[in-house]
Amino acid sequence: MWLLGVLVGGFCVLLLPALTARKLLGMDAGLVRVALSGFIGLSVGGGILGPQLDTTDERAALSSVMLGIGLLTSMVTLVVLDVLVPPGGVRPLTWAQSLRGRVTRVRRYSSIVRIAGRHGLGPYLSSRGGTADARHELLAVELRQALQAGGTTFVKLGQLMSTRRDLLPEVYVEELSRLQDQVPAAPWPEVERTLLDALGAPPDEVFAHFERLPLAAASVAQVHAAVLKDGTRVIVKVQRPGIREQVERDLDIVNRLARSLHTRTGWGRGLGLQDLARGFAVAVREELDFRVEARNMTAVRQAAEARGDTTVAFPVPHERLSSARVLVMGRIEGVPLGSARPDDEEHGRRLAETLFTALLNQIVYDGVFHADPHPGNILLTPEGTPALLDFGSVGRIDAGLRDAVAALFLAVDRGDPAALRDALLEVTDRPEDVDEQRLRRALGQFSARHLGHGAVPDAEMFTSLFRIVADFRLAIPPEVAAVFRALGTLEGTLGRICAGFNMLSASRSYASGRIAHQLGADSLRDTARDELIAILPVLRRLPRRVDRIGSALEEGRLGMNVRLLADPRDRQVAGELVGRVLLTLLGIFFGVSGVQLLGTAGGPMTTPDLSLYALIGYHLLVLSAACVLRTLFLLSKPLA
Repeated sequence: MWLLGVLVGGFCVLLLPALTARKLLGMDAGLVRVALSGFIGLSVGGGILGPQLDTTDERAALSSVMLGIGLLTSMVTLVVLDVLVPPGGVRPLTWAQSLRGRVTRVRRYSSIVRIAGRHGLGPYLSSRGGTADARHELLAVELRQALQAGGTTFVKLGQLMSTRRDLLPEVYVEELSRLQDQVPAAPWPEVERTLLDALGAPPDEVFAHFERLPLAAASVAQVHAAVLKDGTRVIVKVQRPGIREQVERDLDIVNRLARSLHTRTGWGRGLGLQDLARGFAVAVREELDFRVEARNMTAVRQAAEARGDTTVAFPVPHERLSSARVLVMGRIEGVPLGSARPDDEEHGRRLAETLFTALLNQIVYDGVFHADPHPGNILLTPEGTPALLDFGSVGRIDAGLRDAVAALFLAVDRGDPAALRDALLEVTDRPEDVDEQRLRRALGQFSARHLGHGAVPDAEMFTSLFRIVADFRLAIPPEVAAVFRALGTLEGTLGRICAGFNMLSASRSYASGRIAHQLGADSLRDTARDELIAILPVLRRLPRRVDRIGSALEEGRLGMNVRLLADPRDRQVAGELVGRVLLTLLGIFFGVSGVQLLGTAGGPMTTPDLSLYALIGYHLLVLSAACVLRTLFLLSKPLA
């Protein structure tokens, strides 16, 4: 027992200065850090003064100074550990558990580096690379080929980058848009095992007929034709076995590469690669959950039905048979738009107008829209009606952004630079120092060049608009980026079925139709009713408030209360600033006072060689050093 008591007592003595140091610094440190800093503190404190103290009186007089030096050493140790090894960075148990994942990631890293080196992209992964003198066309081709060789995640990353004209030059956008997500079909035994796990029974027991040969195969999933027991023809989308683990591993690598490029390269910071990688990871994980796609499909279809829009067909999911890895939906007969040929030029024009209007209605009225309307995701039915497929990528915007996007279309219709500026500032995150007058002039030049009579929207128009967005540091929110992505994708799709389709003219017609709809009798009545219901409570309280204000003004009692620092966050920041200033002044006061006392002769002697003034001066210097250390630590942390 006595040995246990000695160990506990020694451990408490070891932790005492370290716990005090942690409290003085206001740091959240773990037990290992505290014990290490306590051991170093006691060792240094005792090692400096211990050998120089010969008598019991000297040890008694300077014991508090020894503890103070140990405390300072513990504080310095904690600060150094916080800088070199941030909290949470060292977790031995986690390291042991994730060793296998680290080895797998290193192998994947090596594979990616080899792919990048094979395609001449190595210098661009470090600060040595640059595109000022590079051959952009060749580099864009090599980048596409490298992403294609990287597999599923990197193909989808390239497809996402091809939609960001605000981030990449046009040559890269055009080249990355050619990325294809096609792979050989997975072996039937693996597909059957996935179906068995998801359905709870073999496919032959759930379906009256199931085609083992897939209609199409991509890197994430493949689709099979089947017939339900009641004779309903369906499409079964089956996730490829093992794809989730592969994608999660690649997403981890993408996020790490984004952080590295953000830190090491200027172009990485300029493109905002970290935010792009985070948004990409969220989108890919949603595509891996087919339940999300089923909900998206239902939301878009029900929104169109609520408006009475039957111009576009949608598949109906069978939710009872669907899961995260298997999606069963009604089959729509038709030909992919990429392979279809309209009956004549007029039919192609009507089809293009139908698809364009349907997408704008989804954006402006519904707030939920198909974000990837490429030709492979659109069928042309035997009746000539288009049908939308693959709802893994769906955009959602709230009512405020919908109104802002509608205002942007109206500004384009009028060619008004001021209205275009206001609408653009509404749909983007604006910096505080934006020069609105210069922005209006830039948009005026853009309107004169690209929105005049006879203008045809092309890649140069979108490039010019996004160059203005980048020059004025207007950050496009992901929701709005999805809108531009969908419109950009649809532009290429419509060009296949109606050569020369003018999206600018069609958007102007749509904007005019929207204005006419808003000015219709029914629409005005509904709008007036909704607004009146919203402001009715305010109107009821208004007379009483006006009466109170008038009475107070008449009697000379009208006053105004203004609360400074009303926001708790402002009070917290102000309090932290005042605390840091006071702590700095206190450290300076203790230091100056300690030096003065050390230089003062005379006074009572605590030991033959040490006066009381000097002893107090040493203590004040310890306190000064502690205040300075805490101030330096706080300065390294951002204000709350």
